[in-house]
Order: sequence, then structure tokens, then C-alpha cells
Amino acid sequence: MHNATHNAIPVIAIDGPSASGKGTIAELVATELGFHYLDSGALYRIVALAAKQQNIAWDDALAVAECAKNLVIEFKNSQIFLNGADISEAIRTEEMGKGASRVAVHAAVREVLVDLQHNFCKAPGLVADGRDMGTVIFPNAPLKVFLTAATEVRAQRRYQQLINKKQADNDTQSSYADILQDLQERDARDQGRTSAPLIKAKDAILLETDHLGISQAVDYVLQNFQLKNCK
Repeated sequence: MHNATHNAIPVIAIDGPSASGKGTIAELVATELGFHYLDSGALYRIVALAAKQQNIAWDDALAVAECAKNLVIEFKNSQIFLNGADISEAIRTEEMGKGASRVAVHAAVREVLVDLQHNFCKAPGLVADGRDMGTVIFPNAPLKVFLTAATEVRAQRRYQQLINKKQADNDTQSSYADILQDLQERDARDQGRTSAPLIKAKDAILLETDHLGISQAVDYVLQNFQLKNCK
């Protein structure tokens, strides 16, 4: 599973539920350190989009896994390409967020994406965010952070994001109540699945962001990384 040659490359694994802010924080930490960045959640969104494009039902585990094997995915300058097409915006809809959660429950799909995720581990280092970065994909990461916030806080943040993107008018998930229910369902799926469920790694630092700003959370991760390096 885990390639031993990666052990020399520092990895910061940031896990947590939907809308906990882990993507924003992970990307800023990566920028600060000059590390590569892996948004593993985007991979599942990409698989969900590809399956939809090919008329494959998200609940069809084997067909989705087969579809995932043949995808050409590129991350370039904050843009994401699937088979050469820019899908940066297409995967960020609420529908694809739901799709990601649906396809991620399949062990066969997760297995296909393991090697792909390991390939992001390159010098000088990697910041990876997702649901199982510290528990499954990079179990030897020197720093693991489990980022969380109350469901209501996360729903409010997601709602604000949609309004800011002006998607609230034409997005089916525009009301706070809908978003709250959606997050509760996603949490239940993520925590309840048999393959790589969302759990805090034993050696992960718990970071609750209910009352923290983004820059405070970034500083906290950076400080802990420095402490790990000083040991």
C-alpha cells in the first residue's frame, strides 16, 4: 500500500468532515511551506462527474471503479483538468459534492485512487487534505491534523460560500436547512462506511475551528509542523 520511499518526504495530513475548512487551510499551509497540495476530495468529485458523464449510477461500485481507472487527471495552477478539459468549476457544485460522498463509500473506488494519491508525494513535501489521509493514505505522515467544527457552523460557512459565489439563486442546495441536512447525511455516510471511514487518527492533533479564523488555524498547523521538525 504505502510506498516506503515516500517516508523521507514530509507529509502534513489534514482530515475532517465536509465544510470544516480543511481545503482552504491545507492549501494555505502548502503555499507557506512551498509544498505540493493534494485535495483528495476533488478526486472523488472528479470520479462522480466522470461517472455522470458516462451515465454510470453512483451506487454501481464496480462500474464507477472501472471508470475511475481510466481517468487522466491533472492539477495545474489551481485548475483541474479531466481528460484535457477544465472541470474546476464543474466539480464544485453541491451535486458533485453529494456525488463524491456517494462514490467514496465504495472500497473498489478508494483502492483505485490510492496509488494516484501516493503519486502526489514529491519533494520538498506534501500537504494532503481529505477523510483518510492520516489513517489510510499517509499513515506515516509526521504531522496529522483532524480539523472539525459543529455541523451548524459548517452549514453556515457553506451557505455563505454559495451566496458569495452567487450560486444560491440557481443551485438546488441554496437554503441553510437543505445544506445542514446534506452535511448531516454526508457525515453519517463518511463515518459509517466500512472502507476508510472518517475517524481521527490516534496520533492526530484535534483542531476545532468553530471560533478560529483561517489565519489562526493555518498558524496553528505551521507551529505544530515546526515543533515536529525540531524534535
